[in-house]
Amino acid sequence: MRTREDLEAVVEAAGWAPSVHNSQPWSFAIAGDEISLRADVDRRLRAADPEGRELLLSCGAALFNVRTAIRALGYEPLVRTLPDPDRPALLATVRIGPAEAVDEHTEVIRSEIPRRRTHRAGFSGRRVPEHLLDALVGEAEREGARLTPVGAEAAIRVVAALTTAAQEVQAQDRDFSLEMIRWGRPPGSKYRDGVPADAYPQEARRTHPHFAQRDYARGQGWGKPDDQPMATDTGVVALLTTRSDTRADWLRAGQALQAVLLHAAAAGVAAAFHTQALEHPQLRDFIRAQLCSGEFPQMVMRLGYPTSRTRGVRRPLADVLDEGGSPG
Repeated sequence: MRTREDLEAVVEAAGWAPSVHNSQPWSFAIAGDEISLRADVDRRLRAADPEGRELLLSCGAALFNVRTAIRALGYEPLVRTLPDPDRPALLATVRIGPAEAVDEHTEVIRSEIPRRRTHRAGFSGRRVPEHLLDALVGEAEREGARLTPVGAEAAIRVVAALTTAAQEVQAQDRDFSLEMIRWGRPPGSKYRDGVPADAYPQEARRTHPHFAQRDYARGQGWGKPDDQPMATDTGVVALLTTRSDTRADWLRAGQALQAVLLHAAAAGVAAAFHTQALEHPQLRDFIRAQLCSGEFPQMVMRLGYPTSRTRGVRRPLADVLDEGGSPG
């Protein structure tokens, strides 16, 4: 039997989804046996994400967590995405459906929701096995997206170079820099969002080829001391794409992303995200045409075995659960 506490636990699980700069751009409402997911547009990155694509990817990942947590309770989630054109902030409603048996896969994936962490450094030299990559490709496909591990060294160098170029351009842009200031948290910060100072290395070691990392410290010496000198492997570079580029596709891509991340986490594999080039329309178009066979790139990531673990911070339930009940 479902209780209010059960549904609040589902919302708490949703809040552990990854989001750009850990901005957590979502809110929820509970009405009876239905959970509504709403975009919190005040948390959108206006310089990096003016159309809200990354916001919807983030919310799509949260939606996948809602679905998984409901299945782990022993019920089928009945999902409607973008249910009301007159309320564009209302991204999805999920109703508790009929009872269904909980399989082992659901239990494993549900347990990874609060444990998964975004990685912001190099990986160990341990290879990600092909059978796991094949499984991750399958997870994305089931959610309506395509995950493509990049095998050609030349293509990997191109993606790395575009990431670095975009990072350097953004570092000189005042609006991008202000967003980094907003979401990069100093040591000892009490905020439960943004990127805490112990979530990245003080000085990231270079991978080969090198993928530029976000500069959340902004030259102030924040970050974890380097205690993992062997973490210099790039890992597996992968592109997540969709055939079209609508708001529904962005939500779909976010669900696919989280399916991949949780399945990977269950095998000890973490992901580092590199969205810099996708935040520049010309570079995103280039990646689409030259590396994605015309499909739309939604995420650039590296997959590998981390040598250390960081803590996660999330806003408390009271901050994300709208007690007023109206999700529009």
